[in-house]
Amino acid sequence: MKHQRGMLMIEVLISIFIAAIALLGMIGLSMKSSHNQMESFQRVQALTLVQDMVSRMNANRQVAACYSDGATGTVTTQTLPSCTVNIVATSTAAQQAMVNADLAAWQSELRGASEVNGTTNVGAMIGATGCIAQTDPVNNIYRITVAWQGLTSTVAPTLTCGKGNFGTNDALRRAVSVKIQIGNLTS
Repeated sequence: MKHQRGMLMIEVLISIFIAAIALLGMIGLSMKSSHNQMESFQRVQALTLVQDMVSRMNANRQVAACYSDGATGTVTTQTLPSCTVNIVATSTAAQQAMVNADLAAWQSELRGASEVNGTTNVGAMIGATGCIAQTDPVNNIYRITVAWQGLTSTVAPTLTCGKGNFGTNDALRRAVSVKIQIGNLTS
C-alpha cells in the first residue's frame, strides 16, 4: 500500500490530459467542418444565382446583348448598364425595361436581399459580384460568372470576374461560371 501512494492521482491526471487533447481535436475538427460547410453554402448560392441569370437571359433572348452591355462586352453588378437602342437597335421599350429590371434584381440578389435578418441582408456570399461577358458575338455565346470571397486561401481562379475586389490576396476569391449560347429562334 505504501508503494502505491499517489498512483490514483497520477492516473486521473493522465486521463484528464488525454481527454483534453481529444476534446481539442474535436473542436478543431468542428471548426474545419463549419468552414467547409460555409464554403459549400456559398458555392450553392453562387450556382443558383448563375442559373437565375441564365433563365433571365433565355426569357429575353432577343436583346441578350443588353445583358452584357454590347459596347464593352462585360457587365458587373458594381456597374449596371442601361439597355438602350444603341446596344440592340431592334429592341422594344418593354424588352429594354425587362433587361434593366433583371440586372437590378440580380444585383440585389448578389447583395443578399433575398434573405434579411432585421435590416441586414444575409442571403448571399461574402462580397459577391456578377459578371456577364459576351465571349462570341457571332455565335451569341455569353459567360455568366459569380465571384465571391472565400474563407481560406486557395488557388486564385483564372476568371477575371471580381479580381482585386478582395484585397491583395486574390487566393481568397472564388468564382463559378457557365457559358451559354442564346439561340436565334427567327431563322
